Amino acid sequence: MPRNASGQVDAGRRGLDRGTRLARNASNGFGSLKSRAIGRRFLTLRALAATIAQAVLCCGLVLLALTRAAPAETLFERGAYLVNTVAACGRCHTPRLAEGKPDPAMELAGGFAFADPAIGHIVGPNLTPDRETGLGKWSEEQIVTALRYGTRPDGTVIGPPMPVDTYRGMSDRDLAAIAKYLHTMKPIRHAVGRTQYKNPPEAHDPTITHIEGPPRQDRLAYGRYLAEPVGHCFGCHTVPRPGGASLDRGVFYAGGRDLPDYADVTRRVVSRNITSDPEDGIGKWSDAEVKRAIAAGIRPDGTRLAHTMPYDWYKAIAPADLDAITAYLR
Repeated sequence: MPRNASGQVDAGRRGLDRGTRLARNASNGFGSLKSRAIGRRFLTLRALAATIAQAVLCCGLVLLALTRAAPAETLFERGAYLVNTVAACGRCHTPRLAEGKPDPAMELAGGFAFADPAIGHIVGPNLTPDRETGLGKWSEEQIVTALRYGTRPDGTVIGPPMPVDTYRGMSDRDLAAIAKYLHTMKPIRHAVGRTQYKNPPEAHDPTITHIEGPPRQDRLAYGRYLAEPVGHCFGCHTVPRPGGASLDRGVFYAGGRDLPDYADVTRRVVSRNITSDPEDGIGKWSDAEVKRAIAAGIRPDGTRLAHTMPYDWYKAIAPADLDAITAYLR
């Protein structure tokens, strides 16, 4: 440190040096605090990023686990679903209790009979795998042939009201699924008569060989698929041509068909117009009202539909499928 002539440190210089040191120390202290703050912020951001990454990874693992936990629908499961919901096979093939409800102890055992003015005296066959009175001697391939081509193993033609002309539009997989379910369900020994036709049934088109179903993501296309080939809604909601062998496509879904009341087949009901016409159809109904009519058999005014409408089966239709059917009808 500089000294004066007497050898003593210059006071002014000493104060200046002290001020310099204090300023330097103060500057160093501020810089240290700033550096520590930045460091802490960096560590916090890095920890937050790590937490987010871990959360994303966990979500991915959970989704992967859920995907693996939901195996593809088996043929039997698909067949059981279609037969007991949208296709409503029991509507014609399950005997009825007194009030018109299906007899659960006789599921698909046949014997439900009624008269149709255009067709004749109709008797629903036994579809269970009983070897003597049902389909027990039929192979699954023969069941598919009956559904798509309307031909029994003995070569005879299956006539109306069996909706062969609509079932032929079902996908190969869905037909195989229905055959699988019918082939493996509980057999019931129940001998029934055969339908007596006014006119011999005509052979069906044998040329269709392969059908792919529409993607379920296409709601309108899938809704049409469920309502037509699978559910054959127009079978009851369209008047038949003379002879009953085919329907008048010019009035599809416009109603007016004479049908038996399934609670008492001696009484008759007339099917409703289910087009989107606002006056004669269901155009003024809300989506919720359409779904309620399908799945619960209740009109918007609260009155109940006849059991001819198979809501005893439709009540188990999956919500997404019911949405698709409603969207198509609208």
